[in-house]
Amino acid sequence: MNSSYKIGSIMGIPIKVHITFLFILPIFALVFATNPQPYGFANIGSTAMTYGLSLLTTILLFVCVLLHELGHSYIAKGYGVEIKDITLMLLGGVSSMEEIPREPSQEFKMAFAGPLVSLIIGFVLLGLNVVASAYVPSYSSTWLSLMVGILASINIILGIFNLIPAFPMDGGRLLRALLAKRMNYVQATHFAASFGKMFAFMMAVIGWFYNPWLILIAVFVFFSASEEDKSTTVTVSLENYKVSDVMSKDVISVEPEMTVEQLSHFMFENKHLGYPVIKGNSLKGIVTFTDIRNVLPHERYAVLVSDVMTKDVVTLPSSASAAEAFKVMTINNIGRILVMDGDNVTGILSRTDLMKSLMLLTE
Repeated sequence: MNSSYKIGSIMGIPIKVHITFLFILPIFALVFATNPQPYGFANIGSTAMTYGLSLLTTILLFVCVLLHELGHSYIAKGYGVEIKDITLMLLGGVSSMEEIPREPSQEFKMAFAGPLVSLIIGFVLLGLNVVASAYVPSYSSTWLSLMVGILASINIILGIFNLIPAFPMDGGRLLRALLAKRMNYVQATHFAASFGKMFAFMMAVIGWFYNPWLILIAVFVFFSASEEDKSTTVTVSLENYKVSDVMSKDVISVEPEMTVEQLSHFMFENKHLGYPVIKGNSLKGIVTFTDIRNVLPHERYAVLVSDVMTKDVVTLPSSASAAEAFKVMTINNIGRILVMDGDNVTGILSRTDLMKSLMLLTE
């Protein structure tokens, strides 16, 4: 099931909305509608007007979040980083980048761009309210003034909050960039991630007594910091090795005419959960346990491998770096990659192969 839906493109970057965004949208609108001024629109007019202004403010708030992410993306694109997409979701926005620049000064500028955009938006809106109130006496009592004030306050808070040096928030990336000037990249990431997890724990404790939302944010920060720490360690450790160094050269293949029943027994006998599908000397696809597990038992005698295999095969040459293989697996959410040199399958590389190699390299 696709959990994100594209709604447009900006600067050539696909803009997506995650399904969780559709849940948070009415919740935010309800919060604005039930809170009194200056934090909401309760009792500002009719019920329709209250909820209409609340929904509009929520939408504009997420537009500001999008601009925050575009700030990151604009700087990143300037350094040649490919932006896969920007997704609006439950806890804000996420820019999906090919990779974070390793040069500390580049990462610093890229990380700072988002909070800077939020702070600029916040102070510009605050300034507009001050100027408008000075020249239009009745302006300060209008719904427009209230909406602009809410958006200004939230953007300023968002900008300041993101500067907290807790990985993986922007402040954590700023901290890593500063540390990376004095120590290696893995050590800098580990230190920043540890600080982020400590911050998440403190946030969860505060949230337990005052605001359950903080617990949700704390969980996100903790697991994101852990994942970033692990991913960076794996990537850096594998950078000096090629796919040919860690792949399995003894490739066991299956034919497209094999039935799913035969394949299930074949998997049990060979103790592998994925195989290239080859006819003659031609690669036709790849079939994994995931492809066959939804085939009903009584249908397995009639369904062929060619019916369930994945035809769009992700491949890499044996000369590619092992770090690139890990990145490709992560981006495509797959457990193995076929290694091809020219038209020949010369090996297969699984995530298990990479993890075993990493264990040996880090001992």
